[in-house]
Amino acid sequence: MSTPADRPAPAPPGAPGPPDPVALLRSRNYVRLLVLAAILGVPISAVAYGFLALVSYLQKEIFIHLPHGLGFATEPVWWPLPVLAVGGLLAGFAIRYLPGRGGPSAAGAFAVHAPPTPIQLPGVILAALATLVFGAVLGPEMPLIALGGGLAALVIRLARRRAVPDQAARVLGVTGSFAAVSTLLGSPLTGAFLLMEASGLGGPILGVVLLPGLLAAGIGSLIFIGLDSLTGLGTFSLALPGIPGFSHPTGAEFGWAIVIGVAAALIGPVIQRLALFLKPYADRWAMLVVPLAGIAVAVLAIIYAEATGKPTSDVLFSGENALDPLITHAASYSVGALLLLMVCKGLAYAVSLSSFRGGPVFPAMFIGAAGGIALSHLPGLPMIAGVAMGIGAMSVVMLTLPITSVLLATLLLASDGLALMPLVIVAVVVAYVAAARITPAETTGSATQRPAATAGSDSEVVSR
Repeated sequence: MSTPADRPAPAPPGAPGPPDPVALLRSRNYVRLLVLAAILGVPISAVAYGFLALVSYLQKEIFIHLPHGLGFATEPVWWPLPVLAVGGLLAGFAIRYLPGRGGPSAAGAFAVHAPPTPIQLPGVILAALATLVFGAVLGPEMPLIALGGGLAALVIRLARRRAVPDQAARVLGVTGSFAAVSTLLGSPLTGAFLLMEASGLGGPILGVVLLPGLLAAGIGSLIFIGLDSLTGLGTFSLALPGIPGFSHPTGAEFGWAIVIGVAAALIGPVIQRLALFLKPYADRWAMLVVPLAGIAVAVLAIIYAEATGKPTSDVLFSGENALDPLITHAASYSVGALLLLMVCKGLAYAVSLSSFRGGPVFPAMFIGAAGGIALSHLPGLPMIAGVAMGIGAMSVVMLTLPITSVLLATLLLASDGLALMPLVIVAVVVAYVAAARITPAETTGSATQRPAATAGSDSEVVSR
């Protein structure tokens, strides 16, 4: 039974009450906001598509065509060393000398930050290209979120200042981020939930503020599909076609969900703590430490390739493009190779988090999938179930976004996702709670305090 002290204090007389979502939805200004979101979604998603196409093109040029041009039949095993050293120099230059320090670091918890200003955008783009193109173990989602938000802010700034109220401009900034990641995570819905959880949106007007971004994400997805039909470059969406079928969960698999959740809760914090330990050195001596970090990632990739005979690309890059081949050819990986892959990828992930600029989603998914495949060699765990639970559990530990983590694991597995969802939910919940209990209180607190990109008096968006 609650006591008077437990109850919220009554609002003072004359104080405005909570915003009415229905009234906001019916307002003419809200319709205008939706129209602006739809208009912004078209060019921003096109730019995001071009950015991802550029990353894919440059990766092939550097890791495939350039070695051939220099007379090598295949990529030499030592090739990542000079490449990542150059990437580290470029990223260090952007972080040390360009405005905005290359954008937000992913070493802490995943969060939606304030969009970069126009003068900061070049540094964000250079640091992202140096990270993604040259093989650091980070993904494109955080640079795309920053790019989308920065472009939206730039468009609003170039427009007449009085045409867009301040609070509407804040929502439209996040809307640009929605459009930029519209298909990257397999579905506009996944990107919408990612940004919703990470930005700290909530309260009775959650849906009202979310709708413009969801609209922009849907339009962005259409733009990606349309540009793919014109260019043939792909939609740059993470999809896992041709995976093994799955019928229904069993009791043994629910037991494995608990095991995988606990294992992820033990592995993820080690990666995070190593990244946070190294980050101050990278921040202080960027031009020295970031290239050294790139060399360390290259050495880890070479060790793995020499020991297993597998390509260095298993360790390099975010794992976005390597995830499907890993699952498809899982039978060709021994348990020892998978464990070494997890160690090398995990260390490279931590080093990249500490120094480079990129997103933490795809490396976490890849490590989780590799762990699930390794455990599937034990009785009672089908391979695809281990992959799904591993992806969800590692994602929630590294991102602290439980709804997004469940969606990532289930939507990416297409028709099998619904059958696997109960297992994924158990693994995600166990990992989320276990990691919170394992992680020191001060770290957990800082990880859950996200910048409220659109929090606050968002009701003013449509009331002006």
